[in-house]
Amino acid sequence: MSTPAPMALITGFGGINPAGRSSAHMAFQRVIFDVLNQQQQRETLESLQQVMNLTGDPLSQQQAIQQGTLVRSWDNIAWDANQVPVHQAFTDDQGNACWRLTHKRLAVQSAGQTPKGFDPAALYPSHHHPRGLQLSIYAASDAIASLGIDWQTLKHHVRPDQIGVYAGSAMGQLDQTGTGGMLQAALQGQRTSSKQCALGLSQMPADFVNAYVLGNIGATGSSVGACATFLYNLKAALDDLRSGRRRIIVVGNAEAPLLPEIIEGYHAMTALISEEKLRNLDQTSAEEQPDYRRASRPFSENAGFTLAESAQFFVLTDEALALELGLTIHGAIGDVYVNADGFKKSISSPGIGNYLTMGKAVAEARRWFGENTVQQRSFVQAHGSSTPQNRVTESHIYTELARAFSIKDWKITAVKAHLGHSLATASADQLLMTLGAWSHQMIPGITTSDHIAADVYQQGLNFLLQHTPIENDADIAFINAKGFGGNNASAFVISPQKTKALIEKNYDTTSWNQYLSRNEKTLEHSWQYHQQMSAGKRQVIYQFGEQVLDAADLNISDREISIRGWKNSVQL
Repeated sequence: MSTPAPMALITGFGGINPAGRSSAHMAFQRVIFDVLNQQQQRETLESLQQVMNLTGDPLSQQQAIQQGTLVRSWDNIAWDANQVPVHQAFTDDQGNACWRLTHKRLAVQSAGQTPKGFDPAALYPSHHHPRGLQLSIYAASDAIASLGIDWQTLKHHVRPDQIGVYAGSAMGQLDQTGTGGMLQAALQGQRTSSKQCALGLSQMPADFVNAYVLGNIGATGSSVGACATFLYNLKAALDDLRSGRRRIIVVGNAEAPLLPEIIEGYHAMTALISEEKLRNLDQTSAEEQPDYRRASRPFSENAGFTLAESAQFFVLTDEALALELGLTIHGAIGDVYVNADGFKKSISSPGIGNYLTMGKAVAEARRWFGENTVQQRSFVQAHGSSTPQNRVTESHIYTELARAFSIKDWKITAVKAHLGHSLATASADQLLMTLGAWSHQMIPGITTSDHIAADVYQQGLNFLLQHTPIENDADIAFINAKGFGGNNASAFVISPQKTKALIEKNYDTTSWNQYLSRNEKTLEHSWQYHQQMSAGKRQVIYQFGEQVLDAADLNISDREISIRGWKNSVQL
């Protein structure tokens, strides 16, 4: 085994997706709700009750809460999926080409929506912000508050330029307050606003976190790689932390693609599971209600992916800072690999790049921890998009690597079964569910499927169709992402137990116990935040026009620049 490279420690996380609020593993608990104990179930319902703006006894609302979460039929959108306006072309009596306004029912009738009743615009002065940016504010605020230590305290332990924010979206903000409204304005007889162009840019989630949540003046940026976008940003974050240039990084993504035009676009590619396809899978008659909850069935008989919205952020720090401040260690990022596909015929079809990224991730994990850990103590959070092509091509990657690395029983799961496919944020959802698996010692299964499709490669693999207790302490998890255009990324992530065992070796008993003592207070504060959120007593962080800096707030010399409000200066 080789000496592991410096790890990026995951010390906070937060967000929102179809399973609810991410912090305190609430979204994870919704996914595995059926195997929770009564106290955990009540805790989950209380959290979702607040997210869904419900009141009263949460147990009495359990059915409504469960029905209004995860993948389901349309119920939390601002438009009518049964009456989508379209322009219908026709020729008039004089032979002139004309069009008339009419309406149609969308072919796609299910999605991974945020919980029914959740409205991020109502949580702060959103002022015509696109939904993706509203989700960004909520998610980043949740992640920062989950740390259990005040951000103002945290930032004064590093230099201003040792902080970074890496975030974005794959498609940008395409609703009416973003690019979509700008492009449609003239055709609708409306005025293009001064905000639509800028707010539609794909890196804007990072910009909003910098400007309205953190007041960050350090590094920032966004890498876009279709459905692998989060792992692209995670790689940038890891590389910066490992180099020492940054000590704190907030990394994540936000995607809000649940719009008629985007759905039509993916449907035209035959990529989505339509209502007709779902009926055909289950042989459901036109009079029967389709099983929308089971629309996404990775590695089973399936017919297309389920589009979803999500925003997830993670706070990464270096080892020294985490121990100094007593931050909670939820896990660590081992490494992230990115490869393209080379020459292609179809730009949307998979290629060889994902064999390279997954192969590198497995090989590096073996170098760090040895063959036994990879063979006996690892599992895979698969891309698992729920398309016929994906179930064959991705399973072939895993079975080939299982053969090459002598893995006999590689556990494979895919959380898109529960959450749908949130594009840029998809692998962030996978990371979130991985942290939950370690916290609860339970890998979420592909419970929307009752069998594996006949054309799926299974040699050396164990596709989990039920929520499965972790045995032998799963030390590492592999997170895989495959994106249109040949964007492939894979990461290996280290469990909190293994991470702490590695770190503890570097310190004497006294120093380690001092960290544990500091962490007790951090955990207490994190839990207080969780309780306040579930009780509706905590507001999202949104600081508009506060502590705005200009040149008068700088003190410039030839060696450093001091900035008002910051304890440490920027070294030149």
